[in-house]
Amino acid sequence: MSLLDPAIRTQRGVERRADLTGAPSSEPATLLDASWRDFVYAEVWSRPALDLRARFLISLASAAGVGDLASAETYARGALHKGELSLEELREAALHTAVYAGWSCGQVLNNAVTAAATALGLPAAEFPAIRAEPWDPAARHTEGQENFAKVMCFGGPPPKTAYFEAGIVNFVFGEMWMRPGLDQRSRRWLTLVGVANSSSSTPIRSHIWAAMASGNATAEEMYEFVLQYAIHAGWPRASVAQSAVMEQADRVAKGLPFEA
Repeated sequence: MSLLDPAIRTQRGVERRADLTGAPSSEPATLLDASWRDFVYAEVWSRPALDLRARFLISLASAAGVGDLASAETYARGALHKGELSLEELREAALHTAVYAGWSCGQVLNNAVTAAATALGLPAAEFPAIRAEPWDPAARHTEGQENFAKVMCFGGPPPKTAYFEAGIVNFVFGEMWMRPGLDQRSRRWLTLVGVANSSSSTPIRSHIWAAMASGNATAEEMYEFVLQYAIHAGWPRASVAQSAVMEQADRVAKGLPFEA
């Protein structure tokens, strides 16, 4: 049996945290502080199965989702420091998070991004308007339905309620998902955190299926998503997402459509 040296793990955690956050690690004062170093950074953030950009997005949305402004600011500063995300992309991430976790959580992320940008001395990021030109309501509605099918890989619900028509079709898929400031794979990670936080079966299962069916994420990456998500959401919530990934990965592998 090969033994692992705890001193090596601790050193890896110190180095990894400093590299990811752009700030030196201080000596932990409590057991919980030590666990950030020895488990979260030394082990989870060091795993190779998921790229750093994805881990930052998952962590940003997860921290914002529980109202953890301090961690969200740390991740925003780290993402900017490492060049994994631009300030413009982080602003888009805040809007996307608002849709799937609520505008209050989106505001937490937006405030964290502002604090990180200020600390780094970055100028304000310009952003394209939600919609700059006049639009035909019928065309917007059609675009939303078409975009839903592209993103989710199955047809959308009949827009018979304010939630479906004004919310899902017109804004979420008619505008937000199609904004140029953030790529679709990145939007997936933010969405997955939001639906996992909701503990709502259909959104969790449908978005996990769509993430893999669209080719935005592999099954291996989805399993890594669950571990990264668990850091802020906790193991009970993550266990629900884990079960959904196992179920939907099997369906995607067999070429089966999503089934509500």
